[in-house]
Amino acid sequence: MPDRQIPVPIAFRRAGYDVGMKKQSRKEKPEPTPTVSRVLEDGTIVELVYRAEEKRTSLVIAEANGYWRYEDAFLTRAGERLVPYSARNNLIANECVLLPSDVTDHDGKDRLREDVRAFLHRYTDLSPEFETIASYYVLLTWVYDAFNEVPYLRFRGDYGTGKTRGLMTIGSLCYKSFFASGASTVSPIFHTLNSFGGTLILDEADLRFSDAKADIVKILNNGNVKGLPVLRTIVTRAKEFNPQAFHVFGPKIVGMRHSFDDRALESRFLTEETGQRGLRSDIPVHLPNSLKEEAAVLRNRLLHFRLTFRNTVKVDPGVVIGEIEPRLNQTALSLLSVVDDLETRKSIGETLLRLQEDLVNERGQTLPAQVLQVVAEAFTTGDRPSISVREIADGFNARFGEDYDRTLPNKTIGTVLRKHLRLKTQKSNGIYVVPVSERPKIDLLVKRLGVVLPEGNAAPRRDGR
Repeated sequence: MPDRQIPVPIAFRRAGYDVGMKKQSRKEKPEPTPTVSRVLEDGTIVELVYRAEEKRTSLVIAEANGYWRYEDAFLTRAGERLVPYSARNNLIANECVLLPSDVTDHDGKDRLREDVRAFLHRYTDLSPEFETIASYYVLLTWVYDAFNEVPYLRFRGDYGTGKTRGLMTIGSLCYKSFFASGASTVSPIFHTLNSFGGTLILDEADLRFSDAKADIVKILNNGNVKGLPVLRTIVTRAKEFNPQAFHVFGPKIVGMRHSFDDRALESRFLTEETGQRGLRSDIPVHLPNSLKEEAAVLRNRLLHFRLTFRNTVKVDPGVVIGEIEPRLNQTALSLLSVVDDLETRKSIGETLLRLQEDLVNERGQTLPAQVLQVVAEAFTTGDRPSISVREIADGFNARFGEDYDRTLPNKTIGTVLRKHLRLKTQKSNGIYVVPVSERPKIDLLVKRLGVVLPEGNAAPRRDGR
């Protein structure tokens, strides 16, 4: 369907009529399946809309030819009868999950994106780079299920620095936004993501030493890649053990004060650091009612954007950034694929490069990176067949021992070499050594962990390179 075309919808039909079907008797009808959204094999898109003033839900059916209509029930080619979730559902009636109420012409992708950006600018104070990223991220949330991986957005800063305002503003526009707090029970988050899908807006995500935090980390670890459900223990009424797979894939926007210990998880976030500059004077102190009204209008336009682009958007391999690590490229590829402007892609690429530098710098300050530095420097000081673990431990303690307020024993250094750096050690003349055959691994780890060797220490390897 052309970008600016919006077909005339068919009016709401009475329950009991299905697409392309005559009215059926109650005995012939299959059991109804309450549905929030569905993309069928023939390209038909099914979406739930909710009209609060009427306390009514309905399904929008968008066929592959680009035309859409409202239905109170829809019979798929496979014989499944889809019906809308009830308007009395607590998540819907209380607007815990934000849904569109109608389909409105999105007025072109570029115009829609600019209107989203202007909305964000009006109600929250973001850096120019993050404001651009956030506006495209909103578009991504409405077509995220066309991709296999998605990045997360994050606000990180202390209390009172605008994290919650950022979450509420961006979250009010995202696809099927579900607002939750790290202080709330985690079970409803699992069930809501599994049943509704959409975008999780999570505040206070870094609670300390709690089961809730562990479950939240599971959601974040598994939620950016399609096909990685979280298994949770379920016991039936008959007391049978029956684990259930909860699907948690989808966009997520997180507010927190600190960072996660898991550096792999950290690489999935595009982060806005809050509280590092003065608040713009034109930002309202209290959110006005106009935000809710404007957000509702934009969600209706964004729904039409989904109906228009969901079946055509795809990964664009041409946007891969050669200078950044594969993991970051995989994470950001879906976001870059919805960006058409080359300058904007370049700007986002620069943001990703800075993120990679931060991750490399953090890795370079860890215990494994410090041990690696000692090993790498020892091998570059001469043509040596091996380096003993004792020599590595002595070198580490001499250089970094004060950072740990104690001397680390050879056994601890050996454990770091084997389990963290995955370097092989072997016994030679009664002592454990790292053989020169591990040199290729060491060279790769030096680059990955951001270890900086003193000039002149990049001696050639034994193979002459």
